[in-house]
Amino acid sequence: METFLPRWFPDDFAAIHYFDGDFEKLVATVKGYDPICIVPGLEPGVELAGELVDAVLPGTGNVPGSSPVHRDKALMAKSLERDGVPHLRTICSSDPEEVADWLKSTGLEGRPLVIKPPKSSGAEDVRLIEAGDDWRRYFDRLLGTLNHYGQVNDKVIIQEFADGTEYIVDLYSVNGQHGLVDVCVYQKRTRDGEIGIYDVADFLAPDDPVVRPLWEYTAQAAHACGIRNGSTHAEVMLTPDGPRLIELAARYSGSCMMISGSLATGDNQIDRTVRHYADGEYVPWYELQQEVRTVWLAAESNGELRNIDIFEEVRKMPTFYAMSLPENGKVVPQTTGMSTSLGWIVQGASDWDAIEKDYHRIRELERSLIIEPVTER
Repeated sequence: METFLPRWFPDDFAAIHYFDGDFEKLVATVKGYDPICIVPGLEPGVELAGELVDAVLPGTGNVPGSSPVHRDKALMAKSLERDGVPHLRTICSSDPEEVADWLKSTGLEGRPLVIKPPKSSGAEDVRLIEAGDDWRRYFDRLLGTLNHYGQVNDKVIIQEFADGTEYIVDLYSVNGQHGLVDVCVYQKRTRDGEIGIYDVADFLAPDDPVVRPLWEYTAQAAHACGIRNGSTHAEVMLTPDGPRLIELAARYSGSCMMISGSLATGDNQIDRTVRHYADGEYVPWYELQQEVRTVWLAAESNGELRNIDIFEEVRKMPTFYAMSLPENGKVVPQTTGMSTSLGWIVQGASDWDAIEKDYHRIRELERSLIIEPVTER
């Protein structure tokens, strides 16, 4: 969890309790607050939050016992297969020979593949295996390592490669009715086989022709995974054969997406949670109030930031709304996924031309960043 410590602000909370493995003790503590709902704040909290809801607020959460499915990508694929929802062919194993036999039996041998941990997020350690390349060396490299939440990758997922356009689909559900909060089209890029370097997410209007099919599919996928209440963040690839789930989690969309969502739609998953539990309100759809783009910045190497202040220019841009960047002198890792992104910028405007103009300047500034190697002293 060390990756996320810079984003941990304990002073923002009225009280902090640490889970030491004694679940009954934690249940008693949570009951003491007489809560009306329980939500996870980060990916590793999804399973524990689900278990707490079942224990403290039974009947208000998801299908009892389904919380592991909301974290484990292999269990997600099995759930979709069980319910007849189109899905990507997936195996999760610690045995490379079992994987090799599966690739032969499914006809995927020699075809493009994706390899990743079962319980990571933010596209960390997700790698594209090109057609005919050796998947075993990446399998061996990943097996037994720690993911970005400090959990051991005791198995590895091998999955057929989905060719298409990737989307964010965010839901808010009440008693099995899966309302649509927003849809964004993703752009990501690849570096040395790592396919999870986030570029931008653009919010789509609800009448965009891809929105309804993506919502209908994601609602089916969420239902198959046992989700009935609360927020779902899903990443879906729209392939020539239709939508295919990449992953989902029973949590809020991460990074700055609550901020950009509010700007784009006037709403977000947190606000829907509050209105639902405080006022009994359920909103099944969304509207687009203006064009919004979320931009993620990347560090091309490890090292110390020397001129991050060049981005002060961004604050004067007509499309600027919000920004979060580290300070000069900070030692940053090379960006490989969401958790190692250098920072983010939210743009908003009435038309895309203004956003694109400022966006190209933002990328020019990014290319001018100076990141100096850190030498041991």
